[in-house]
Amino acid sequence: MQLSTDLHLRLERVQLLMQREGLDALLLTSNVNTLYLSGVIYQGLVVVPSEGSPKLLVRRPQHLPELSPDFVPMRKVEQLPELVHEALSWRHVGLELDEMSHTEAVRLMGILPQCQWTNCSPMMRMARMIKTPLEIETFRQTTRRHVEVYTQIPSLYRAGMTDLDLQIEVERLMRRHGSIGIFRTYGASMEIFMGSLIAGDNAQIPSPYDFAMGGEGCLALPIGANGTLLEEGLSVMVDMAGNYSPYISDLTRTFSVGRLPEEAYRLHELSCQLHREVMDQAAPGTSCADLYQETLSRVREAGAEAYFMGTKQQAQFVGHGIGLQINELPVLMGRSRDVLEVGMVIAYEPKFVLPGIGALGVENTYLVTEGRVENLTPMSEEIIDLTQAN
Repeated sequence: MQLSTDLHLRLERVQLLMQREGLDALLLTSNVNTLYLSGVIYQGLVVVPSEGSPKLLVRRPQHLPELSPDFVPMRKVEQLPELVHEALSWRHVGLELDEMSHTEAVRLMGILPQCQWTNCSPMMRMARMIKTPLEIETFRQTTRRHVEVYTQIPSLYRAGMTDLDLQIEVERLMRRHGSIGIFRTYGASMEIFMGSLIAGDNAQIPSPYDFAMGGEGCLALPIGANGTLLEEGLSVMVDMAGNYSPYISDLTRTFSVGRLPEEAYRLHELSCQLHREVMDQAAPGTSCADLYQETLSRVREAGAEAYFMGTKQQAQFVGHGIGLQINELPVLMGRSRDVLEVGMVIAYEPKFVLPGIGALGVENTYLVTEGRVENLTPMSEEIIDLTQAN
């Protein structure tokens, strides 16, 4: 499918939501929504009317208007009324108030003082929740690349490595296979670099960020690897981003340094079993809250609740939507009101942390289709002993 056709489908979805909310227009500035509705990232405004084509007003880069008539040059946002004449008749306008600075919001509001302003960030997240055909095809391409990289991870291990040493080698492999490097996340102060690799008891250390697993990291980025020596008897969980396109896939696999205790293999197999059985129940119309509760019920039955999604700090979700950001809607948590819909792409990640050993479990990326969910990241889920892989 051509990008222009797919962009039209995205616009239609956004405008349908706008009409339900009674919005005359949206003024979008974030990189994610600019990319979503224009196909490129630029500094300026995406002006989305409730009907008709968007106006793409560009400050930088200045060559964009020379490439396509869809882009209109703009020196400053105060030019909005002269570039979009109908702006003076708007009454109800949306801004991405969850993602823009106060200064930027006040400046835009001052240009159109007659307007009532609404936070459209939740609405845009809802629009991006259902993927278009081109987005889905892009996901298929990036997940294939993601799996290809993960199959080579055991070959990167060398005796005497730390978790940081191994992560650097994985990052190098990712980049050589086309990773764009950036890991976009939603939420205030949510930061991570190309994903997470955690070994041993570092997996127990809570993080300030709202991700499934923690890790000490470093002073400037307190999550993930912290220099733990990869010693005999430790697990190594690799949760590195599938950012081989603008759309980010999610994939976690667990490795070991030598043989682990039997309890570690039991918990890991429980994670794999949850993927097989809980995801087998998932289909369009399935409640995200029910998927969370079903997962938690099975974990309790297995007597593994104390280790589920952390120990000292336990995540209160088992999966999430993915797309242009790693943490999109829906969220598979107990208080979710969302249900699965055709076109959603979700990550399911029931994980465990065993004190003295480390993190265990797997994560896959799934596409919700007409009758089921399809695993886009199929590959071996067993714990691979890194010392026996070379």
